[in-house]
Amino acid sequence: MVKNNVSSLLTSVDELFTTQEERDIAKRETVMDIPLAQISDFPNHPFKVTVDEKMLEMADSVMRYGVLVPAIVRPKQGGGYEMIAGHRRKKASELAERPTLNCIVRDLTDDEAIIIMVDSNLQREVILPSEKAFAYKMKMDAMKRQAGRPSKDNCATPLHNFDGKRSREILAEQTGESHEQIRKFIRLTELIPELLDMVDENKIALRPAVELSYLAEKEQRLLYEEIGYSDCTPSHAQAIKMRKFAEQGQLTAEVISSIMQEEKPNQKEQFRMPREKISKYFPAGTPAEKIEDTIIKALELYRRRQRDMER
Repeated sequence: MVKNNVSSLLTSVDELFTTQEERDIAKRETVMDIPLAQISDFPNHPFKVTVDEKMLEMADSVMRYGVLVPAIVRPKQGGGYEMIAGHRRKKASELAERPTLNCIVRDLTDDEAIIIMVDSNLQREVILPSEKAFAYKMKMDAMKRQAGRPSKDNCATPLHNFDGKRSREILAEQTGESHEQIRKFIRLTELIPELLDMVDENKIALRPAVELSYLAEKEQRLLYEEIGYSDCTPSHAQAIKMRKFAEQGQLTAEVISSIMQEEKPNQKEQFRMPREKISKYFPAGTPAEKIEDTIIKALELYRRRQRDMER
């Protein structure tokens, strides 16, 4: 009975931290233990590896049972290995003070490595807008190169080996996102890091963020300074207005300030609560709309219980 319980637990932890594709691969291929010091991160890896509650749980699992599904690496010229899929497992192994990591070693082209890296991470429950933005762009560019077509910024090239479908259409089918949604996410890669962080923090919504991505870097930095000064973020309508001024070469600091001071059409008195007071109740990256819905439902449940107690 104890043996069966341990086996069940291992399977549960396995499924929690890996994708089905990775588990299938592990069953077919031979693995080897590689020192962590010999494994470097994937260049420009778009997915953040943070030491949050889930990472600590994963590290505890690795400490007890080891890494259940091998990572995927490829050899580097000159020695060592490059991580393809398994950055979180590597970090968990470091936290668990394990010197090596079980890995599958594959010879992969740059584009093959990019596609596997992106696909293995898109299975996560919570993915930040910035992570999707750079991951989608990297994969779409890799798909274009594999099809033998030149890569152009934010365009959708027809791929001959996909029945004439465009790269964004193929990516939409693979990810479950709409063609237009993928275009919007990829536009976010044009934002300066400070504004992109605000999108990740749900301070700027996706639609206005897309409009702001068309501003030049200097104009975006002027806007960021104004956001800090006025303590408010642009609405979708304000972002559209800024883009129009920018296209006419007239978006100055004064114009940005004037637009930001305009009262928003739907502006109403709001109750605000510092995010850090409630962040411990939600996973990192949870959208603001979901947080609000959860709080409303909790308050409705509390009100019903209060009424029941008064009867």
